[in-house]
Amino acid sequence: MMDAALLAKCADPSLSKAIVEQFVAAVGSVDPLAVTVTVDGRLVLVPKPKSPDEALAIVREYLGSGAVRVGITQFPAGVGLKDASQLQPGLVDACENLRMGTAMFGRVLRIVSNWYGRPRNNDALPQILDDAFDAWRTGYFEGKSVFRAQDPEGSVFQPSDATAKSADASKDEQPSPEPWTSKSVLDNAGIRIDLSRIDGEK
Repeated sequence: MMDAALLAKCADPSLSKAIVEQFVAAVGSVDPLAVTVTVDGRLVLVPKPKSPDEALAIVREYLGSGAVRVGITQFPAGVGLKDASQLQPGLVDACENLRMGTAMFGRVLRIVSNWYGRPRNNDALPQILDDAFDAWRTGYFEGKSVFRAQDPEGSVFQPSDATAKSADASKDEQPSPEPWTSKSVLDNAGIRIDLSRIDGEK
């Protein structure tokens, strides 16, 4: 389970805590210095970095020749970069990596949910999550790059009319339930989208 303080401080507020925990457990790492390199679809064994500088040195070495994932969210290091000189230390900072990763995963989740028609019941949520996790790993969903695609924004889950009316009736009595996910703050993430070097992950 993730550190509650880190989650509360750093995760994208558009995602529920439960979703963030599932996201990191499914596709992330417990080590903020973790670097995963894939070249031509094959995992490359790299030395385990002992410091942020060592982790960034590994990223610089392989960026451009393979797909490089970094940190607790296994964020795609090549996103938004033209060359390795633009790498930021935040990639290997637990809080910053979680902030960037969850913001981008929110985009992926909305893309997948939008394809499903933003369902009005809970039955489809496990499948949406599974597909979103797979899209995060590969960079693709239904043959299209999820990191390049336009963010459909809005909510992932559309409550049924009965649920919405019930929520309206009780909103003055209880705090509003935390949304499953809403509009991402990806625009403030400090990373822009350019996956010309990551397309090989398909």
